Amino acid sequence: MLSLFSYEVLGLIGRNGASPHDLRGMVRRGRMLEWAGESQYYTEPKRLAELGYLQARKEPGKTRERTVYALTEKGLDALREWAETPTRFTPVKSELLVRLLVADLVGEDATRESVTALRAEIADLETRLDEAETGADRLPHRSKYLLLNLDFLRALLALHLDLIERVERELPGDSADDRRQETASA
Repeated sequence: MLSLFSYEVLGLIGRNGASPHDLRGMVRRGRMLEWAGESQYYTEPKRLAELGYLQARKEPGKTRERTVYALTEKGLDALREWAETPTRFTPVKSELLVRLLVADLVGEDATRESVTALRAEIADLETRLDEAETGADRLPHRSKYLLLNLDFLRALLALHLDLIERVERELPGDSADDRRQETASA
């Protein structure tokens, strides 16, 4: 009945409550954890409220009334029960890995160029992590846990940078494989 995304929404709503717009802002700022479609951050809280895990209230917004959700006791109990289950490895969805998977089909030059372009995006993500770290003290009840998450995300970015460097070494450019590929497709 509850998915990993459901638990994410319950966790993001946390002690203080949040609107769907707030949820979108949280994941958009972090971006590395933005794996659900935008509309899901609007529909899932509503679904969870209908099931009794969240309570909805109306508050004034900037231009119109907004719905703010808060955890119910049932929602908090669901999080507690879920927290006691063993953590499972979440399947990895990675464009970088798919790019490497198709390198023999599209050529090493194209693969190297697209993979090395990821450096700029990683720099942006590192900046976002720095901002999140600075803001973690605004949530003192969560600060320790947010910082653990940020450390993991920094290590994940470092892993990506390591792979980019390996691609640069192993796919040096203008390779014979690429020339053969171009000749075969001509």
